Order: sequence, then structure tokens, then C-alpha cells
Amino acid sequence: MKGAADIESYLLKVGIPFDPIAPDIWNLNAEHGNLLVSIAGPVVVFRTKVMDLPPTNREALFEALLRLNTTDMIYGAFGIEDGSVVIVNALALENLDFNEFSAVIDDFSMAVSKHYPALSKFRAAA
Repeated sequence: MKGAADIESYLLKVGIPFDPIAPDIWNLNAEHGNLLVSIAGPVVVFRTKVMDLPPTNREALFEALLRLNTTDMIYGAFGIEDGSVVIVNALALENLDFNEFSAVIDDFSMAVSKHYPALSKFRAAA
């Protein structure tokens, strides 16, 4: 059965600096910002903050996020958590291989770099 040692080996292989912050939780210092990777039961959860929610113009932002979820997100989805826009994904730990692990990280980085300029305009409109 796969576990924390497998995730740590994937983290070393992907070559992004990381810090273990708790048992089964790692903080990656990715190009786009911090990316948390954690083991939660039988799944590996990936989470990165994109931006704070603006105080106004939220309906238009939410519509934009939903559209991006259906057209541009491969390995995750935009969501709302604790007053922030985040990208999240969960994959089965037992079947997770390095290529899939790496693809999630690449997809998150691409999504943030590609979509942050347009999403950040909702903050300016607030």
C-alpha cells in the first residue's frame, strides 16, 4: 500500500522545494505560490490558493470560475474556501503514480499563470 514515503519520493523527483509541515502534509514552494499536498485517508489532496475573494462583484467571478472548471481544468477545480479562491484536486493514493502526481502540479501551475491575470481583475473591480 502506498503512503507518505511514496509521496515524498515523488516530491523529491519532481524537484520543487518542499517542507513537511505535519505528518502526511507537505508545503511545496511552487512557481505560482504554495501548494499543499496531503494524504487524507485513501486520497492525496492538492490545494493552492489563487487569490482572496473580492468584497463585491462576486457573482461574475463565480460564473467565470464555473466556466473555467468546464473548459480549462484537467486535474482539478476552482473552488471557494475560507474567503479565498482555491484550486483543489484529490486522487486515489493506491493507484497514484509519478506521472499523474507531476501532471497535477503542472496543471495547477498552468492554471494559475494562465488565469490569474483575468481573475485578478475581479479584485480591481471591487
